[in-house]
This record gives sequence, C-alpha cells and structure tokens, in this order.
Amino acid sequence: MNQRAQTLNRLRRQIDRIDQSLLHLLNRRASAALRIGTLKKQQGLPIFDAKREGNVLRRMIHTNSGPLSETAVREIFRRILRENRWLQKENVRARGKPC
Repeated sequence: MNQRAQTLNRLRRQIDRIDQSLLHLLNRRASAALRIGTLKKQQGLPIFDAKREGNVLRRMIHTNSGPLSETAVREIFRRILRENRWLQKENVRARGKPC
C-alpha cells in the first residue's frame, strides 16, 4: 500500500473514532434532555423554550472556530434541538400525559 493510501486509511479510521464519540455525546445529550423534559412536565412548563434554544444556537455559533460555517453550525444544532424536543414529547406521550 502506498503512502497516500495509508494516510487515507489512517484519516478514515480517525473519522470513524470521532463519529463514535459524537454518537456517544449525542446520546448523553438526549438522555439529559429527557430528564429535563420530565422536570418541565412536573413543573407545568412547555417542552419548547424559544429563548433557551436561541441562546444555545447563539452560543454555538459564537464559539465555533471553524472550519464549519455559521450556517452549518446553526443547522446542525437546530436539528439536535429538534430531535431532543421530539424525544421529550414522545417520552411524555408514552407516560400517558398530553404535551
């Protein structure tokens, strides 16, 4: 195997390890979001908190050092927030309580 192919394989293995770390962190975040959703329901608070989500997006965009663009970071975190919100709603539904 030539040097370029070895480098390519090494970089792909690095990405595979990073992907596993990302998946682990996303699931940890989702678990925390589920706990938050339970607390919100107990306190009579809505699942969706526009102010909080806006703050998360602004913080992530502000701390982004690239190479991802602001648009990419915004879209990635919007999707993460949307998925976590969906999990919270489904968790409440599974317990037989309206959202």
